[in-house]
Amino acid sequence: MCGIAGGLDVDKSKIKEVEKSLYKRGPNEQTSITIDNITLIHTRLSIQDVRQGTQPLERNNYIIIFNGEIYNHLKLRKKYNLECITLSDTETLLLLYIKYGKSILNELDGMFAFAILDKKNNKLILVRDRAGKKPLYYYYKDNKFCFASELNSLKKITHLRINNDHIYQYLRFGFHYNQNTPYLDCYDFPAGHIAEYSLENNTLELKKWWEITDFYLNPSKDNFTTAKKKVESFLDLAVKRRLETSDLEVGTFLSGGIDSALVTAFASKYHDNLKTFTVSFEGTYDEAPLAKMVAKKYNTDHHELKISFDNLENDIEDIISNYGEPFFDSSAIPSYYVSKAAKEHLTVILNGDGADELFSGYRRYVPFSKYDFFKKNSLRQLLSKIFIKLLPITHEKKSYYNFIYRLINLSSKNGIECYLSTTSDIFEDVYKQAFKNQSNKSLNDFTKDFKKINKLPLSGLKKLMLLDFKTILFGDLLVKMDIATMSNSLEGRSPFLSKELLEYAPTIYDNYKINGKTTKYILREIAKDYLPPIFINQPKRGFEIPLKQWVNKDLKEMIHTHLSSNNAYSLNFIKKDFLDKLLDNKINIASEKRAKILWTLFVLEIWYKNET
Repeated sequence: MCGIAGGLDVDKSKIKEVEKSLYKRGPNEQTSITIDNITLIHTRLSIQDVRQGTQPLERNNYIIIFNGEIYNHLKLRKKYNLECITLSDTETLLLLYIKYGKSILNELDGMFAFAILDKKNNKLILVRDRAGKKPLYYYYKDNKFCFASELNSLKKITHLRINNDHIYQYLRFGFHYNQNTPYLDCYDFPAGHIAEYSLENNTLELKKWWEITDFYLNPSKDNFTTAKKKVESFLDLAVKRRLETSDLEVGTFLSGGIDSALVTAFASKYHDNLKTFTVSFEGTYDEAPLAKMVAKKYNTDHHELKISFDNLENDIEDIISNYGEPFFDSSAIPSYYVSKAAKEHLTVILNGDGADELFSGYRRYVPFSKYDFFKKNSLRQLLSKIFIKLLPITHEKKSYYNFIYRLINLSSKNGIECYLSTTSDIFEDVYKQAFKNQSNKSLNDFTKDFKKINKLPLSGLKKLMLLDFKTILFGDLLVKMDIATMSNSLEGRSPFLSKELLEYAPTIYDNYKINGKTTKYILREIAKDYLPPIFINQPKRGFEIPLKQWVNKDLKEMIHTHLSSNNAYSLNFIKKDFLDKLLDNKINIASEKRAKILWTLFVLEIWYKNET
């Protein structure tokens, strides 16, 4: 795992600044090379071939800088008879590309973002993995082109100007959609894409090399028994590969859920005395007893990490600033603390990321498995609008009443408002009351993509899962864990995002994922052979974030100081009267929604503070 950056006509005096900004991603080695007007920068976290894996790496007029891991690279070396000097997957990747071009990408199982300078054909190639697990951003305008693993690093190379339209998008989503960033002419390199930048013509050609929609549109006819065996086999293979391709010890995050528990069960087959880590936070649900059952069953070297938010007020700005953009997800805070604690024990950790989006792990998937709420139905919407006005506002996030209330509320909506109410639900129902600009221009990109997906011959469940993969997983969850882990020089590996599972899970029948009210049904059935019975029906919890307590107590003074100022950046987008009433708790909305809105604006203020 590493950090990469580079581009055309990079100011040499800024190279050290870029390396410093990427240091935590690559503390073991920082190197750069400049050929003519092209600079390539690499910072290395040594995990594979610690002794000989230095980058940039050159072979036959090609130079590569690579961030990520190719888990099946040794198998591919053997398959294609590659003559390699090192044991590094970087060399495998470069030689495969030289020999087979972009067609070889389909055979890679891994997480990756890399750049290759093709000196022979005078072009620069950039590639990103299927899900977008490894980050990559780029700036492109006129004859200026540069890229980096983090926005904070890209800012060291070139000046970035704020795009106000995209700030409105952040306020609705809590993050930026698809290629968008908070800056003009600056983009999040799309997942499953390859780009060629011509050094002769200064042109950029971006093409898709992988698309998950293709697999949703080509359903498997496998019966449940066959599907179960395949998922189990693919997960076993994914875990095995992610353990074997590391010169350093690999552990697992072990929560009270079935995803990480299954990963731990499979990892224990290949690793004696596996290190496992469970965390608990003061004042929240404690998963330690459940995790301890799995640790005991598989005789792991188990560690219970007690995490406190006592220093949150002192840490909060640094944690948020690591993202280089306004980033709403409050679970980024415990994710940071967990990664920091785990780094004290090892450098590589397996997690359960991607299981919920591929196998239907969220409660919101249950109603969509019965009915396609994205289909326009005027009668349904009218009746739901009438009914929702008669119901008292919900204030308990995890309650059954809250679930019903939100279900009726989303039933009253149409199109993108239905999706946003189902997912982030930050300013939904109040954005017209709150926003200075009532235009939905900031949602144009998403609206276009939403309409395309909504027209596909897919079930409501598949549409929702496809949207979540392209929005929440890509723009929120993978970003959150990448920054949380890498800001602590910890590598996170996600077996559920293996090539095989990414390409098989979308093809199986809906009722293998949602059975009645049971989420992740196929994984729960697999778990019966590996986990204590109490695990099988455990609901998804995630980190229990005490957001209302942070907003109303722990960080109240800090948040009010940022938002009550007449110079608050948020006032460029939010009506002052609305913000004042929100701070004084005089708006009739759910207490959880109030906390989410205040947190969203607070994060925006911290980001902007670092811009000025």
